[in-house]
Amino acid sequence: MGTVRVETRDSVTTVLLDRPDVRNAFDERVIADLTGAFLAIPPEVRVVVLGGAGPTFCAGADAAWMKRSKDYTEEQNARDAYAMATMLRTIDECPRPVIARVNGAALGGGSGLVAACDVAVAAEGAQFGFTEVRLGLVPAVISTFVLPRIGARAARRYFLTGERFGAEEARAVGLIHEVVPPEALDARVDALAREFLQCGPRAVTAAKKLIRETLELSREEAIDYTVRTIARVRVGPEAQEGLGAFLEKRKPQW
Repeated sequence: MGTVRVETRDSVTTVLLDRPDVRNAFDERVIADLTGAFLAIPPEVRVVVLGGAGPTFCAGADAAWMKRSKDYTEEQNARDAYAMATMLRTIDECPRPVIARVNGAALGGGSGLVAACDVAVAAEGAQFGFTEVRLGLVPAVISTFVLPRIGARAARRYFLTGERFGAEEARAVGLIHEVVPPEALDARVDALAREFLQCGPRAVTAAKKLIRETLELSREEAIDYTVRTIARVRVGPEAQEGLGAFLEKRKPQW
């Protein structure tokens, strides 16, 4: 893919935004390529790392794309926005755990990308921001994914001011999980990937789905759903192998 580079090694796929000349900014092609890359991840892959080439993670919308869209009709804008929502949803609902490797600025839609990942690690000095209001716009599409991460209170500040904020503040509000020195970023991402590889792959997929779906249910519905989920998982081959390995004091075969 021309705007996205995909590499797989040892059950870990790295999906890299590859437009460093424009700070990995979004346009229609990037959105399509990123969606396609996540849909095409093969079943043997167990972890996905999302990053950006060069010194920037993702600077948000591409200036040339914004120039083209300035004259779009409302319907054309809706189609563009829906394509972006589909991309974020594809990342969010990827059956494999997704780690955001935030090596630099993640602005606007770039912060939305971070929110769509399961785990986010940022380098010290990385900048974040929901800068849309400074262009007379709103962070509408990404809000579906950002609000569950940072909550309404933080959004009332950062969505409304459009100000940039650093990695430590992003961690404090829940947008990212860890902040590390730039030279330690790759090692920390690799270590997190290894943590996932110790777990049952089907269990990780089921746990990810459990989080998303349980939050959308009433209390009674959630109890019924979780009871049925664990009953089904316990009798499956992966759980049987995991429990057997534990009781026999050996490593499970996955």
